[in-house]
Amino acid sequence: MTQDLAPSVRPDAHADADTARAADGWWRSAVIYQVYVRSFADSDGDGIGDLRGIRERLPYLAGLGVDALWLTPFYASPQADGGYDVADYRAVDPLFGQLSDADDLVREAHRLGLRVIVDIVPNHTSDRHAWFEEALADRPGGTARERYHFRSGRGAAGELPPNDWESVFGGPAWTRTTGPDGTPGEWYLHLFASEQPDLNWENPEVREEFASVLRFWLDLGVDGFRIDVAHGMVKAPGLPDIGRTEQAKLIGAQVLPFFDQDGVHEIHRDWRRLLDSYPGERIGVAEAWAPTSERLALYVRPDELHQAFNFQFLTCDWDAGQMRTVIDASLEATRSVGAPTTWVLSNHDVVRHPTRYGSGDTGLGLRRARAAALLMLALPGSAYVYQGEELGLPEVVELPDEVRQDPAFFRGDGQDGLRDGCRVPLPWSGEEAPYGFGPGGSWLPQPAAWAELSVEAQSGDPRSTLELYRSALAVRRELPGLGDGEMTWLDAPEGVLTFSRPGFVCTLNTLGDEVTLPVPGRPVLASTALAISIPEGRCTGGTVRIPSDSCVWWAV
Repeated sequence: MTQDLAPSVRPDAHADADTARAADGWWRSAVIYQVYVRSFADSDGDGIGDLRGIRERLPYLAGLGVDALWLTPFYASPQADGGYDVADYRAVDPLFGQLSDADDLVREAHRLGLRVIVDIVPNHTSDRHAWFEEALADRPGGTARERYHFRSGRGAAGELPPNDWESVFGGPAWTRTTGPDGTPGEWYLHLFASEQPDLNWENPEVREEFASVLRFWLDLGVDGFRIDVAHGMVKAPGLPDIGRTEQAKLIGAQVLPFFDQDGVHEIHRDWRRLLDSYPGERIGVAEAWAPTSERLALYVRPDELHQAFNFQFLTCDWDAGQMRTVIDASLEATRSVGAPTTWVLSNHDVVRHPTRYGSGDTGLGLRRARAAALLMLALPGSAYVYQGEELGLPEVVELPDEVRQDPAFFRGDGQDGLRDGCRVPLPWSGEEAPYGFGPGGSWLPQPAAWAELSVEAQSGDPRSTLELYRSALAVRRELPGLGDGEMTWLDAPEGVLTFSRPGFVCTLNTLGDEVTLPVPGRPVLASTALAISIPEGRCTGGTVRIPSDSCVWWAV
């Protein structure tokens, strides 16, 4: 028979699970929803998402079943890199509202039972930040320049960069200044865009300023920080050459003189002490690229941060063997330091996973994405959901060049510069763009096919990806064996992953063909329809045909 599966949630199940999780630290099992602020919801018709728009849509997130939301930067910024070039860390950019809107958003989220995590960008500032403007006006060797990395150039006249470091966005990681009289001056370091000069974290003023910034937002009520480039604040002494090009390809593959230096851990220990001084379990989340799971685990030792993004899982191919290897390595590394593992499939910097998994086949990509969602939400630890993945949104791959805004698009030899494709504003309702995103247009064009993928179009359709996520998050809350904890691999054919957790089994078929397996329990949820054969006169046992590229949850 074909099973139409839905969660059967006990009335007290949410309370039971939430009480247990609160005792262990809410973040250990949390599902955290990433809001890319400019693309979530627009309240004023300028085509750009804002804080008021987010606040108005908070009931949607509460109804989806997530525990917290993470907001990308909304601070005052020239927007050279989507707000990751911050000019004032204590002010809201007028594009997104004002400080009172941030306060209102946090208060309303808390009223609805949602926590709020905000981005902090400590590796670099905007070149419009008051500190950097002071540095440019200061003399070489002046105290204002000591907050950044200024160096004399190499070559007979200082015409060459101080070392061979490359920007992640492409080109040299150094830009030469020009003196008041028009003569060439020192060079400054920027691991990203030239509008994002790197701070010198050996300078006490930098450390004191960011401690003050964290307190400012903690006092406003935020529940934690996602730390941008948490692996990058400390540079190797002497800023040594790397000795090769295409350095962006080395990130996450090896320790670099500008990334994953051991000195960053002292900073994170200071921040952990600050977070622990506030009530309510405020957390720090590291965006850290490390070459191994063991080095990534260093960021979440008991006296450091609470979570670190698991990029090795995000970049894993659709292959059962690779997935199991990454899952095992991730769990073992975090278990060694007593931290929860995090799982993430997409974010604002990578191609959306339905497109990655599909290799040009939209239907295949969506099937795999739905299955991957159930796998991710069944694994031990915390999960991150990037806005729109619950709608099954694919990457927008055909944006005209003239609308692109990713700074890497305008440079070479770094990232591919195509991050705009995963940042297209969400479709909420209606048959035509901007699909309820706001009363005006949208800052990036939305595809015509997205009318069928809107929240309105998918709500109430049991076959939709949105309802699959709603059901999965409800079951995740219902079953105490999900969230943080242990898991055990079960025997399965090659290409199939099966594991058990208390009262629960998850089966993932990554193959291109269906597989027939014994029924391990009561089917609770599946990414595609199942055919189950139960012997006549019996209520249990039998076999199940699990379709290709699909995942099933079982209660046992």
